[in-house]
Amino acid sequence: MKEIMKKKLTVLCLLLGLILVNAQEKKVLNIIAIGAHPDDCDVKFGGAAALFAKMGHKVKFVSLTNGDAGHQREGGGALAKRRRAEAKRAGKILGVEYDVLDNHDAELMPTLHLRHQIIRKIREWDADVVLGHRTNDYHPDHRNAGIAVQDAAYLVVVPNVTPDTPPLRKNPVFLYMSDRFQKPYPFSKDIAVVVDEVIDKKVMALAAHQSQMFEWLPWVGEGNLDEIPDAEEEQLVWLKQLWAKERDWDDEESKAIEKWYPNLKSSDAKHVEFVEICEYGRQPTEEEIKVLFPMLGASGK
Repeated sequence: MKEIMKKKLTVLCLLLGLILVNAQEKKVLNIIAIGAHPDDCDVKFGGAAALFAKMGHKVKFVSLTNGDAGHQREGGGALAKRRRAEAKRAGKILGVEYDVLDNHDAELMPTLHLRHQIIRKIREWDADVVLGHRTNDYHPDHRNAGIAVQDAAYLVVVPNVTPDTPPLRKNPVFLYMSDRFQKPYPFSKDIAVVVDEVIDKKVMALAAHQSQMFEWLPWVGEGNLDEIPDAEEEQLVWLKQLWAKERDWDDEESKAIEKWYPNLKSSDAKHVEFVEICEYGRQPTEEEIKVLFPMLGASGK
């Protein structure tokens, strides 16, 4: 009798374990990426966002400024209106929601007001994962956006902070989007997301930011204004070569790719987005990362 009961308990435990795993797999994740300008998240995280959305998870991009300074000819309210419309089109392509806040471009500061705005956005989204800029960057808006998101990392769970919005009961995992800056320390490629299968969608979303990709950024040296084709299809090819060109991975990148995609040679991955785990917020285990990034381990093709 005892043996029969023991076997029944074993079977029951296995069933409960399967139910728990299945529930985790089916959980809809809430991802929020917070950039300084209306195209920042698209450039750094657009491919991963498209993968999340394709898998049925919820993604929100937030631009902390309205982008009203980022152009060589246009500016002010007219440019902000244009960039808000571009962000909306990009979000539709990626399958994400896109919020553009009405703070002035090139004037962003990590104020208490901005901190409250960020806390509200994270809480309202009930975020599992929050992405932001690192605080070492060429653009003061990027640096200050990074500081402001870091400042919110603990406070999102504190009820008496920004009390008009209910606090989160569990601190999200905070991550940094990639950059190339080396001081005081270089970006750490902690997680790699292969985005080959959605790279064309990402390029289309970038192209939706027409004022930036085909006007402003080439004017400041990201590409060449004289080389931009007139036809839309040719523009997409040009943009992909500039912003999503295939490249050889260095040792750190290759190790990250093969760590998270053990059945894939890093040389077979053509387009990858990397993120760094922020030391603020919840510190995830490798198993938790696999739950929070359910596309990891796939072929990427």
